[in-house]
Amino acid sequence: MFKIIQALSISGQKVIRNNLKWFLFSLLCIIWGSSFILMKLGMFAIDGSPLLSPLQVAAIRILTSGIVLIPFALKAFSQIPKDLRKMVLFSGWLGSFIPAILFCVAELKIDSALAGTLNAVTPLSTLVIGWAFFKIKIPASKISGVLIGFAGCSLLFFLKPVKGNENSFYGLLVIAATLCYGWNALLVKQHLTGVSSLSIAAAAFTGLIPFSFALLVFTGYFSLPLHSYAYIKASSAATLLGVLGTAFASVIFYRLVKMAGPVFASLVTYGIPFVAIAWGFIYGESIGVLQVVALGFILAGVYLVNKK
Repeated sequence: MFKIIQALSISGQKVIRNNLKWFLFSLLCIIWGSSFILMKLGMFAIDGSPLLSPLQVAAIRILTSGIVLIPFALKAFSQIPKDLRKMVLFSGWLGSFIPAILFCVAELKIDSALAGTLNAVTPLSTLVIGWAFFKIKIPASKISGVLIGFAGCSLLFFLKPVKGNENSFYGLLVIAATLCYGWNALLVKQHLTGVSSLSIAAAAFTGLIPFSFALLVFTGYFSLPLHSYAYIKASSAATLLGVLGTAFASVIFYRLVKMAGPVFASLVTYGIPFVAIAWGFIYGESIGVLQVVALGFILAGVYLVNKK
């Protein structure tokens, strides 16, 4: 009888663990997939009139995420060797601050759904950066995945031209952001493997607090009519982007990695674009069939690259 109860208990724990795994996975897809529309809501009102600048939205995002992670910062810095602290701070710039600015500037001209779709090429960008700068060989079996993924990416550049080639230029800013993500991931893997991911995030984001605040002062954020409803809404969107989309999502991601492993956690790449497209549809962005087809190419390329 005891063995039966014990077996049922173990079985129940597995079910709960599996359900929690998928809940965290879905929550992460929703949070990160919503980041792109939050950038747009921070910069523009519903009628399209400009509010905060890209630099201000990016600065609020990094500032608020750093503030949220302050409780973890002291322990994080104590766990990071002195000779690696500069690398951690550089990781914050390369993997967070610069991409945050690039995405916001890109969304001045392209839809949030398009930005979210282009973000899906991050695994491919990582592979290309590894090949170009880290002497990582790309197996022949993965080259087809890279080519297919970037073919879908190239298709997106020509779907919705805005004032000539503007769409292509601002789309390339998103690609530049994914290259930053890839470069940062490889640097972390090469130099910071002995440091926990949460410690890296806490130290990097809190280290960016002074720069983020200075950027807000320099761009005249505190001189804006922040008491008005439009600016309260814009600032709230940027804050939500930092607190949920950066700090809280990072904690969830690290928890998911520990619970289900890095391979399962990396599958969030497939869910993010669909959430971004859904939000774009809700806010009236035009989502064409060809854009979904291009996304299919990108995700097929990512699948082939990740397939063992």
